[in-house]
Amino acid sequence: MKQCIYFVLLFFTLLFSYSQNRAQVLNDSALDIYKDDHQKAISILEDGLVIAQKDNDKKEIGRLKNSLGVVYRDLGTFDKAKTLSLEALNYTNDSIISASAYNNIGVVNRNLGLYDEAIEYLIKALSIYEAKNMRRESATTHNNIGIVYSFNNIYDKAIEYHLKAKADFEKLDDKKGISEVYNNIAIIYANEGNLTKALEYFQYSLKIEQILNDKKGIAESANNVGAVYYYMSEIDSALVYFEKSATLEKEIGNFAGLGASYNNIAQVLLEYNRVPQAKKYIDSAYTTAKKYKVATDIEMALENYSTYYSANSQPEKALIYYKDFTAFKDSIHNQNTKNKIAELEIEYQTEKKEKEILAQRADLAEKELDLNRKNTQVIGLIILAVLLFILGYLFYSQQKLKNKQLQRESELKEALVKIETQNKLQEQRLEISRDLHDNIGAQLTFIISSLDNLKYGFQLPEKLSNKLDSIGRFTTSTIHELRDTIWAMNKNEITIDDLQARISNFIEKADRVSEKITFSFHTENVNDTIKFTSVEGMNIYRIIQEAIHNALKYANPTEITVKIQEINNAVVIQVIDNGKGFDIETVEFGNGLNNMKKRAHELEAEIEINSYPKRGTSIIVKKAINK
Repeated sequence: MKQCIYFVLLFFTLLFSYSQNRAQVLNDSALDIYKDDHQKAISILEDGLVIAQKDNDKKEIGRLKNSLGVVYRDLGTFDKAKTLSLEALNYTNDSIISASAYNNIGVVNRNLGLYDEAIEYLIKALSIYEAKNMRRESATTHNNIGIVYSFNNIYDKAIEYHLKAKADFEKLDDKKGISEVYNNIAIIYANEGNLTKALEYFQYSLKIEQILNDKKGIAESANNVGAVYYYMSEIDSALVYFEKSATLEKEIGNFAGLGASYNNIAQVLLEYNRVPQAKKYIDSAYTTAKKYKVATDIEMALENYSTYYSANSQPEKALIYYKDFTAFKDSIHNQNTKNKIAELEIEYQTEKKEKEILAQRADLAEKELDLNRKNTQVIGLIILAVLLFILGYLFYSQQKLKNKQLQRESELKEALVKIETQNKLQEQRLEISRDLHDNIGAQLTFIISSLDNLKYGFQLPEKLSNKLDSIGRFTTSTIHELRDTIWAMNKNEITIDDLQARISNFIEKADRVSEKITFSFHTENVNDTIKFTSVEGMNIYRIIQEAIHNALKYANPTEITVKIQEINNAVVIQVIDNGKGFDIETVEFGNGLNNMKKRAHELEAEIEINSYPKRGTSIIVKKAINK
């Protein structure tokens, strides 16, 4: 009977092992072919997922979901790719599968323009790969981090990470990896204006991709070679490479990459006065980029639209698209993103060095302990039991003292690192605010002065004069926005009094401009000791500013009231108007309301928007106070 039970248990063990191996084999076979046949790879992975789910094998479910995410990312379906890799992290604790998921999410976030999130996930992946001494995967992740820095114009850091990747790929003789590194370094050379060097690197990358017969790689490299020829004014060569890239992207179904090729063709046609042909390429680029949420291609398509309508003598449409272009560009290339990337880099490097120091100290302590043990054993053979007991006690006390000393040294080092990091960040913040004030502020003032000189120095048509007035007002508004930002950056913390003064100043300006509207602003029961960080204070100020702008722009009110109160350990900010209001259920929220929601989220505050037709609108923000 026992033998029968043993046989049955063995049978089910083998059956489970077979199912598990089969799911993993399907996963590996799909990853071997996905570059050549994405749909077949997806089909194989979905079959493997059915098997893993049937056996409730969470590790294999996580592996297969992440592999699906990798394939969909390669197809440019970024939202689906990110969702699958995030789901994979919920199914498995396997560190290697998790590292692959982190890497995939990081690359997807980079393509979506979420650069600080991209760095965060890529550093998580890199930490695991370095700990496991997985050189190829570490090289790939170094390369991906370099691309994020390159996208944010931080070229010295980008080159540093690309060269790390290059060294490892060359040791591994990984031609695909070498090709990608050369391609990425070439992009930096192109951005810095060294076109000859950029063309040399791109052509080397293209040659490797042709040897590998990687159609996606060939398409990307051909597109980059075309771009360099375009900047070198060799237009016919540029068009040949761009069209070759677009043809290959279509053939393999990489519609996310297709947008870049269409944008490049449109840009060449616009610059060389083939304007009518350009429109269809811009439309295709914008539609494709919007569908697959490729941030850089959306940005370029908006700029191409502005250029197209300007060339067609339609300045109003050109200005609309140019505003859309600048707004979109600012949303993905803002200073906060760069600061966040720098903070994550400092955090990663600091943590890495601390681990190395701790590992060295642990090794030394272990060797010292081992030596003391040997000495104690030798002495124990010679000395009486009483002396051995005394020596043991002394050894224990000494070791305890050393441990305390090591702990204090570690705590002191951590404190020094934190202080140094904070000082560097404060210095960087002050330097940035000075640059903004001295350079950009002066340039904007010069623009206003130049516009005034144009208006009063020449007899200009009324329409052009009005347009110059509009630009002047926009530039003046930009100066005010810049001053607000500098005000916040120059403060480590913002008090209620600071905030009240800034808001009062803004409301006084709005009151002078809007004669038919009555403004009121007051605070109630607010503790003067309440303080906010500069980011929190700026977000509160911007929410109030945005709410007043929206009321002035859309609501046609006669009264606007701003209240700041302290209620139940929370600061409550209210902006109330008696304008025409709107129906919350049916209205489509625009950038203003969405920006307020986003800022409230960053504040970790609650926001409530109440509005009814003909009964006005109220914006209420509640920020908890830590006392």
